[in-house]
Amino acid sequence: MSIFKKCLIALSINVAVVSSGIACTTLLVGNEASADGSMMVARSADSDAMKAQHFLIHPAKKNQTGVYSTKEHNGANNFTWPLPKNSLRYTTVPNWKTQLHGATGFNEAGVGVSGTESIFASPQALAFDPYVEDVGITEDDIPDVLLSQTKTAREAIALLGHIIETVGAGEGFGVAVVDDNEVWYLETATGHQWMAQRLPSSQYFASGNQGRLQAYDAKDPNFMGSKNLIEFATEKGLYDQKRDGAFNFSKAYTRDDERDRTYNDPRVWTIQKQFTPSLKQDVAAGRQFPVFATPEKKMTLDDVKAVLRDHYEGTEHDPYSNGLNGKEPWRPVSVFRTYEAHVMQVRPWLPKEIGEVSYIGLGMADLTAFVPYYSGLKAYPANYSIGTDKADSQSIYWKYRKLQTLTMTDYPKLAPIVKRAYKDWEDKVAKEQKEVEAEYLKMAKTNKDAANKMLNDFNLRVMADAEKLTESLTNQLFTLRTKDIQSDIFFANAAKKD
Repeated sequence: MSIFKKCLIALSINVAVVSSGIACTTLLVGNEASADGSMMVARSADSDAMKAQHFLIHPAKKNQTGVYSTKEHNGANNFTWPLPKNSLRYTTVPNWKTQLHGATGFNEAGVGVSGTESIFASPQALAFDPYVEDVGITEDDIPDVLLSQTKTAREAIALLGHIIETVGAGEGFGVAVVDDNEVWYLETATGHQWMAQRLPSSQYFASGNQGRLQAYDAKDPNFMGSKNLIEFATEKGLYDQKRDGAFNFSKAYTRDDERDRTYNDPRVWTIQKQFTPSLKQDVAAGRQFPVFATPEKKMTLDDVKAVLRDHYEGTEHDPYSNGLNGKEPWRPVSVFRTYEAHVMQVRPWLPKEIGEVSYIGLGMADLTAFVPYYSGLKAYPANYSIGTDKADSQSIYWKYRKLQTLTMTDYPKLAPIVKRAYKDWEDKVAKEQKEVEAEYLKMAKTNKDAANKMLNDFNLRVMADAEKLTESLTNQLFTLRTKDIQSDIFFANAAKKD
């Protein structure tokens, strides 16, 4: 078989192994669980490799009237919500077609939103309270609605919960919200039921497309939920205290079946195994996994990025390195159809301009660079706001995606080149960040405008360097593949002559 045909088969297998089903993986880290005292919110957003991402800065607006409308942006449905009179400045990373589903962003008050993790209520629960698919809130709307008007994570969760109870949820989702003080995670139950819990500061939380929250105490300030959360479950027979004991949100409301055993449970299991190796648990016992776990070693930013890049390396379940196994049953965290992955890091002891950083990797996390974007960034380059579902030569999304597609044609040979180059680059940038942040603190004491300009110039230079490196790697890999194919064709022709 020719090398060219092998390339095409390899790519088709790799895409097939990761292109079915639902999407996203979430990891939350409390400040006492991290090595530097920061809070981290990480998520991979997976659905379609053709979903080009744009970067937007939404300016603050005053004296607004009217409503926010999904339909006006050709979004998922006809959800509407009153616009805030005075909207805050905020960032999002939306899809190209609608400029909605912002995935991740911070607002000027320091609230950060990552949404959403697709989760599913049980058929029994949905029979009593189905999703409000025509007008309910969905992942299209959540970042824009919350970031435009909330000033704390708790306020954002309360607002989202209020919308779910009054208008409804158009789908099942989990949403993470962070501010200077805390991290919250909200999960939907049914069309109008929901629960949220504050992340314990000394622990971490991992989820992969399944409802994970369990215990609920309406009197505890670390919990929030719909007003009749337990009463509804009791009334409909989803929960019986005599039968079930203490109320368990996940058991009462969310789906748990054979699809979780290979698609969802292994991701949570491998994350908990990595950070809390003393946990001995059956990979198929997802319902029994602890909701929150304490890391046995403080977690670093690089550790969290590694989770988003994970594909069971070094095990028999690696679908990329072990003979390109298109029949691998375990779904990895890093999949080809990931269109964006991010780590939102909050360091409350620093000014927001440098204390809030989003590390965003476009495309497949395993084969991309996590580029830092400071909250102090004033604008994005023009090619960050272009790109469609057709490849081009200018948009930042397609520059990363082209390299990843090429790499997947011979993952064992090409991936190490890409991963090593990006690792070296990220290490170099991390050192530069420490120097720039120290300089920012000094400059800001006497000249805040100059400090902001210095930070902005640095961030733009880092973004440009990542783009140049990606272009260089693409050319390097094309050169290698051209030589391989030329050699294959030459020997094939020579054999015919013999």
